[in-house]
Amino acid sequence: MRPFAIAGIQMKVSAVTPNVEMMKLKLDIAMNLYPWIEMVMFSELCAYGPLTHTAQEIPCSFEEEMQAMAKKYGIWLLPGSIFEKSHGKIYNTATVINPEGEVVTRYRKMFPFYPYEVGVTPGSDFCVFDVPDVGRFGVSICYDMWFPETIRTLAVMGAEVILHPTMTGTIDREIELSIVRAMASVNQCYFFDINGLDTGGGGRSIICGPDGRVLHQSEGTEEIIPLEINVARARRSRERGVMRLGQPLKSFRDHLGQFNIYQPNVPKPYLDSLGPLIKPTRLAKLTELLIKENALEHPETPQHYKGDDIT
Repeated sequence: MRPFAIAGIQMKVSAVTPNVEMMKLKLDIAMNLYPWIEMVMFSELCAYGPLTHTAQEIPCSFEEEMQAMAKKYGIWLLPGSIFEKSHGKIYNTATVINPEGEVVTRYRKMFPFYPYEVGVTPGSDFCVFDVPDVGRFGVSICYDMWFPETIRTLAVMGAEVILHPTMTGTIDREIELSIVRAMASVNQCYFFDINGLDTGGGGRSIICGPDGRVLHQSEGTEEIIPLEINVARARRSRERGVMRLGQPLKSFRDHLGQFNIYQPNVPKPYLDSLGPLIKPTRLAKLTELLIKENALEHPETPQHYKGDDIT
């Protein structure tokens, strides 16, 4: 495996006007400043912003423009994601383009940010692709990484680098920074988490190596982040251990038991007790909702809840 140069672009994202031309300009600038870059990635929903009314069918003109840019510079390109319309549903979809300008694969976000990402349908397929003579790459999007099973599955499929476009402008960004470090270390992989700005996020993009160490962390301004990585480090970590210590992927492989919580039709009473996946609301409204839900599920049960009964 040879060294490989990846650039993340952290840029302002508008929800009112398309950002495609600015993406192209940022790409022109990046390749002019750093002609040695071999792959470029943008943040989640960078092209058109976070509103689902911008959804379009794929293939589309945006994808074609990005294919042309990848071919122009002879680079791999992951231009963030867009909302995709397909058979009456909306998905959050990322496209991977090779240096010849060909679409290699597409990935639909598996875990939309419910209950906030309203109207978006989850994808069902994991996404990995190979860069010849470099290694295997996996794609996930934003909230996906809050579910360790997603990144673990990509690692088991052989992904040594995770490309993770993000759109986080909420106060939990600090938590996400720790999740990136955790996912990189427990799966012994490189992790590129690129966030947007303004309506596209709060910045603070982060890239970690296979031992969980931070290779770069941005702040809240626009930035081009070029890094040369050696994917062989991920393979070395997996063979010899994180810092020559724990070997979590091997231990996972060699585990003799089964995780019963993942088996179909296994009762999960505690999870079921947590209630519906809804936006938090004022206590009185939540109480009313729970009363109605209980009445529908258990019509024989007397309804005598008061607001003070729920905390």
